[in-house]
Amino acid sequence: MINAKALTMTAATAALGIGLLAAGPASSATLQEILDRGQVRIAIANEIPYGYMDLDGTAKGVGPDVAKHIMAELGIENIEWITTTFGSLIPGLQADRFDMVAAEMAVLPQRCQQVLFSEPDSSYGEGLLVAQGNPHDVHSYEAFADSDLKVAIMAGADQLEMMQALGVPEERMVTISNNADAISTVSTGRADAYAATSLTVSELAAKSDSVEAAAGFTDPVIDGEAVRSWGAFTFAQGSEDFRDAVNAKLAEYKQTDAWRETMKQYGFSDTDATESFSKTTEQLCAG
Repeated sequence: MINAKALTMTAATAALGIGLLAAGPASSATLQEILDRGQVRIAIANEIPYGYMDLDGTAKGVGPDVAKHIMAELGIENIEWITTTFGSLIPGLQADRFDMVAAEMAVLPQRCQQVLFSEPDSSYGEGLLVAQGNPHDVHSYEAFADSDLKVAIMAGADQLEMMQALGVPEERMVTISNNADAISTVSTGRADAYAATSLTVSELAAKSDSVEAAAGFTDPVIDGEAVRSWGAFTFAQGSEDFRDAVNAKLAEYKQTDAWRETMKQYGFSDTDATESFSKTTEQLCAG
């Protein structure tokens, strides 16, 4: 039975912070070392529906649910779940604070230079969280390049690169540390919108009557292509054998109805599931 008990967010985040401050060169655990240990450390960024902890300390989301299945298939019985901020996921891997990330992190060329990715486990589009009634009538990321409006972005998220590619000036971007701050940031006017994936925006909009998902949103177009992200499990450099083992089990699982049901359970569309097969990690890392 997989142990889904987690460290509390406060303790895990504090431990991660201390580890990062003290971290020097770190060695990555191999699959055999993880098997010998009998436990794998998996990090999430507490972001619904990708990877989060519910109130009873159970890890949920498409990333954790698929990871639980794969770990069981690999014979890894226990999972230590670690919650941290999105921006700390890659540094945490590099500092050997955890063995794997199950946050559906988008595969991007610049990230591929820092960490290893599995093949895609998901695909998803973009969205905007705005104040109720959408007072500034914004429906695209491009709107922030052509106005004085400000857009909030989570630290470490790939929306930063999107905004930069669209020509949005740095002074119009407001950085927040996590999704939990998005509602207050938008509802108080600190920013005029929050840029995130469509699934994250929908989840946030459901939590408060003061905000809503911008209707009629148009995915950003960069270099002539509409932006879509492909999420994957993430590993430290040097964990190739562990990554490869996860890939093998992931490929098998994605052929099952159970995997598609997991996607559907967390709000991913049939298109999202199908699109997850349309790109390989090699293609995504090449840009």
